[in-house]
Amino acid sequence: MEYRNIKPAIFLSRMNRFVANIEINGRTEICHVKNTGRLKELLVPGARVFVQESANSSRRTKYDLISVYKGKRLVNIDSQVPNKVFHEWISDNDIFGDIVLIKPEYTYKDSRFDFYMETADRKIYIEVKGVTLEENGAALFPDAPTERGIKHIKGLCRSVKEGYEAYIIFIIQMKDVLYFTPNAKTHKAFADALVNAKNQGVEILALDCLVTENSIRANNFVDVRL
Repeated sequence: MEYRNIKPAIFLSRMNRFVANIEINGRTEICHVKNTGRLKELLVPGARVFVQESANSSRRTKYDLISVYKGKRLVNIDSQVPNKVFHEWISDNDIFGDIVLIKPEYTYKDSRFDFYMETADRKIYIEVKGVTLEENGAALFPDAPTERGIKHIKGLCRSVKEGYEAYIIFIIQMKDVLYFTPNAKTHKAFADALVNAKNQGVEILALDCLVTENSIRANNFVDVRL
C-alpha cells in the first residue's frame, strides 16, 4: 500500500488518544493520531515521524500521523492499514489456494470478523491484528488490554467447531523482529485465549512488513511463540 502527500515532522507531545502536537516546516501543528493504542515507547518527544497532509480544508487537523522512527527502525502506526496490507498480500500469494470469494467485515453470529473467504473446498474466517509494539526483538500484541480481541478469538473457536477454518493474522507493522508472542504482561487473558484457540484448531500466523516513509507491504512470515 502506498500513501500520498507524506511529509517529515518531529513529534512533540500527545494531547489525547486522537491528537498530537508536531513540528513541521518550523511550525507547531496539531495532528490526528491514527492509532488509539498507548504507543508510549514510540511517541516520545523529539521522535522523527512521517505525516500525511490532507487536502480536506474543513478538517480540524491538517495532518495524519502515519509512522515513527524507533531508533533506526521505521514503524507504521496506522491502525487502518493492516487489513489493507493483508488483502494486498493474499492477492499476490497462494497460501489459501484459489480464492473464489472474499468478503471483508463479515458477521458470524455475534462476531464481526475482518474477512470471510472461500476456495473450491474451504470456508475460512480471518481476523487481522496490527502490531506496533516491539521489545528486545519480540513483536508483542496487545499494547493495552483488549476485551474485543478476546471476543474475536472465542468467535473463531466457535466457527472451527462448526466446520470452518479460522485464522488470526498478526500484521507486524515493522521489519527485523525476531518473533511474535502475545503480550501476557499487559493482558494475560488475551495470551491465554490465544493459546486455547491454537489448541482448538485456530491457525495463528504473523507477517512482518517492509515500511518506507510512503508505503507498507507484507514481507515474511515471523515465528510465533505462544
